[in-house]
Amino acid sequence: MEKEDQRNFLLAMVLMIALVFGYQKFFVDPAQKKYEAEQAAIKAETQAETADTGVPAIDQVKPVEEALADNPRIGFEGASVDGSIRLAGARIDDLNLRKHFLTVENKQEVRLFRPENAEFGYFATYYWADGSQLVAGRNSPWTVVSGDALTPSTPVTLRLVGDGVTIDRTVSLDDNYMFTFTDTVTNTSDAPRSLRAIGSIERYGDFKGFLEVTDPGSSKASASAHMGLMGETDGTLRLKKYKGLYELKKIKGEAADGTFPSSKGGWWGLSDKYWLGALIPQQDMIFSGLVDKRKLAAGRDLELRTESAPLDIAPGASATMENRIFAGAKRYQVLKAYEKDLGIPHFEDAIDWGFFFFLTKPFFYVLEWLSGIVGSFGWAILAFTVMVKLPLVPLYNQSYKSMAKMKKLQEPTQEIRERFKADPQRQQQEIMKLYKEEGANPLGGCLPILLTIPIFFALFKTLYVTIEMRHTPFLFLKDLSAPDPTALGNLFGLIPWWSAADVKAVPFIGIVIGVGILPILYGATMAALQTLSPPPPDPMQRRMIQFMPLIFLFVFGGFPAGLVMYYIWSNTLSYAQQYFIMRRNGVETEIGKFVKNLLSRDKKAAS
Repeated sequence: MEKEDQRNFLLAMVLMIALVFGYQKFFVDPAQKKYEAEQAAIKAETQAETADTGVPAIDQVKPVEEALADNPRIGFEGASVDGSIRLAGARIDDLNLRKHFLTVENKQEVRLFRPENAEFGYFATYYWADGSQLVAGRNSPWTVVSGDALTPSTPVTLRLVGDGVTIDRTVSLDDNYMFTFTDTVTNTSDAPRSLRAIGSIERYGDFKGFLEVTDPGSSKASASAHMGLMGETDGTLRLKKYKGLYELKKIKGEAADGTFPSSKGGWWGLSDKYWLGALIPQQDMIFSGLVDKRKLAAGRDLELRTESAPLDIAPGASATMENRIFAGAKRYQVLKAYEKDLGIPHFEDAIDWGFFFFLTKPFFYVLEWLSGIVGSFGWAILAFTVMVKLPLVPLYNQSYKSMAKMKKLQEPTQEIRERFKADPQRQQQEIMKLYKEEGANPLGGCLPILLTIPIFFALFKTLYVTIEMRHTPFLFLKDLSAPDPTALGNLFGLIPWWSAADVKAVPFIGIVIGVGILPILYGATMAALQTLSPPPPDPMQRRMIQFMPLIFLFVFGGFPAGLVMYYIWSNTLSYAQQYFIMRRNGVETEIGKFVKNLLSRDKKAAS
């Protein structure tokens, strides 16, 4: 390298290094310092809020019963819920679902709401604010004006006397899961006030933990059901799973200030698989939904809020607003009634109907209607199977006729393959010529299978997310929404000292010996159906298809028992239909050959 080139090279290196350091000093470092300052401010602000509002430290967490005893309360009891309201903050933080239990033994009610200083605290209420100042906050001292206990027939009235404001809150409860807060706000100052209602739902702990405590096993199935933010603003359903909320991911439709304005009514809440806690502001008023990401960024609790448009109240005047809190099970008929009677838009969609909602909803309607006729969801599933298959009978008939022709041509096709083994092109031409002469279509049996795929997913979703199926017994099954409880390892219960749960828990082989009777029956019916179909010519493909029933036997082991029962019955009906059509077309089946050989042996033995 020449001296001049060396000089130019060194100069270029110096300039490049200077550029890198200059960019770091004047751009990257200031941006990093700005970001750190913003995060520190958020953390300081949220820590200050924690100190001001009395949010408990982690070492203050107590058992639920001890936490309940820490504050004065007024109890409530309805047909579907019971619990108490904490007077400090007028918050519903103690709520049990009387008709739903953690296990099928019905020994322990599901506790949905819990006190703030108990593990997995979860509660809701409505505050009031004037600008940035809370006039009724999370710990404001409400007193009981009238009522000893809240019931569907006896509302209670609470009162808060604040700085220039008095709020009389009448709390009522219906026979299901809806609390109504009717707040009459009186301006006792000598200046106009502009007050707005702030709904709040707060939930503590990691989401997997609080999902497990309300519904054991639900956190493992978060991919199959939406669990997290669920609400409707301006006619659009807003969704974000718990994981996305804790990761501070942007929510579709979120405004620049982080809010979700709504001028068409709506609701805003946290949805679990079967349960919902939701804020329902007065429907004829403008409000905004909000997820408090500052708290999440600081490692605090998950809080959702609604903020209503301000009420301008003159000195000495009063204004009344009616807000609601839903806390309970997502039963379709209950949600639909609230949607109709209270004008809450699309409240039935708090149930996660999924992408195939145009199928899952009708499937559920039919199943519920059938269960009312036949007396149980189990018999309804069997009747539903017949109803699903009936419209497809002509299509299946054509498909099975095509498959019968293909099975009839199995031997001639194999002869062509042997004859033209050295000439694949000629072999294919001769086979297609044979198909054309006989009117056989190799793809004729595929269409019904394609149609059953969306039916499978839709029915799976229907059985999985609707609480009407939860803990529903049928025959030997205690819960149609849970996997088959029997196990091969204890001979399906004939070895009583070894429970099915223990069998399934055995390392490695538990997945094999823990398979239940329903998945085995499904594998058997699938294998039986295979005997009626022409096998693929390729030996490797043939072996793979032969193993499919065994593979699906274990796959279906984790599916809801109601779904597996549907497919066993569906396969049985399909087998009967296909067998009949094949016999009409002169095709001998494997089961026919087996019976024929068995009878011929009996005749020989008799002679």
